[in-house]
Amino acid sequence: MSHAAPTPALEACRLSVMRQGRLVLDSVSFEVPAGSFVGVLGGNGAGKTTLFRAILGLEAAVAGTVRVEGRVAGHRARGAQAGIGYMPQMRRLVAGQLSGWHMVAAALGGGVPGLPWYGRAARARVDAALHAVDAGALAHRPLASLSGGERQRLLLAQTLLDEPRILLLDEPLASLDPARMRETARRIHDLARARGLTVLMSTHDINPLHGFMDHVLYLAHGKALLGPVDEVMTTPALSALYGAPVEVIHARGRVFVVAEGGGDTLHSCDCAGHMA
Repeated sequence: MSHAAPTPALEACRLSVMRQGRLVLDSVSFEVPAGSFVGVLGGNGAGKTTLFRAILGLEAAVAGTVRVEGRVAGHRARGAQAGIGYMPQMRRLVAGQLSGWHMVAAALGGGVPGLPWYGRAARARVDAALHAVDAGALAHRPLASLSGGERQRLLLAQTLLDEPRILLLDEPLASLDPARMRETARRIHDLARARGLTVLMSTHDINPLHGFMDHVLYLAHGKALLGPVDEVMTTPALSALYGAPVEVIHARGRVFVVAEGGGDTLHSCDCAGHMA
């Protein structure tokens, strides 16, 4: 008896998206298996945030489709966002006297802030989300007193309020020191494994994700390449992706991706102990 292949958590099929008159994603295709942990890499402007917004239905495709658990994600289609928790890049701190608990609670009901009262069920959801990211001690502290890493944990807690099956995390390690990067990556990985979540995490540094990732999704020049780290982060693979000679250089445990002649660093990351 034949068995149908499992439905991918996310699928892009010849997806093209424009922003401000520029084709950011150009006929991109890939499939993300359910339950996988994917590091999304690429330089500034490569389309990482645009891809996340397209998955959420917040960016209209000029061609192609995005499917979320088999459903087409239409422009601002509310149904396509069901089951997805989104953590945007760190925003400027506002309302610094707001408590950690109320920062998380502000995302209840699809991100409508300023609700004056929360019932028992709503409070239980907030408390559970804080507990899931080990942030219970931050609940009653003002945001202005928290470190960047602590505020990141609260943002992560926000993504868990609606019990998502997929997490889109946009640069959650930005502005953290190396030790906190690794700690945060481990927390997200352990949470995802415990709940069976699919995770796409964009980052500029692959090292904190070492040992946690199932795949890398590398974006460059409007194109995308998805696969295991040791297959994607190679000179032939990235040269083909960029459509120009690119060299992957290994030096003292670091990996640098540079243009021909070394005149332009396209991407750098620490990959100690991961690649030959």
